[in-house]
Amino acid sequence: MNQKTKKIRWVARILSLVLLIIILPFYFSYGNPLPFFNPEYTFYDNLWLSIFPLVLIGLGLGWKYERIAGFLIVIPILLGIVVSIFIGAPFGLHITLPFIAGFLYLVASYRE
Repeated sequence: MNQKTKKIRWVARILSLVLLIIILPFYFSYGNPLPFFNPEYTFYDNLWLSIFPLVLIGLGLGWKYERIAGFLIVIPILLGIVVSIFIGAPFGLHITLPFIAGFLYLVASYRE
């Protein structure tokens, strides 16, 4: 493994750790973070409440299984962005940081 791959891997790990520390409290303070449980939640709310657990699991899983974590982060986020664009709902740029971490996990796993 070369130095560039190590740097990519550690940037992804540090970014994912920081994101987990920041995102977890917000996710659990949302009220009831279970999707499709509260009838007051819109489809958009339920969409992202379904995506965020996968992203959070992927961020933690990336320390050991980079490729699986990368796909577990990137695919749901891309799906959420496409659905958001399709239904005309805005998606926040805050989702780009987990996407970058997932992408870096994929880059590091395929560079080996």
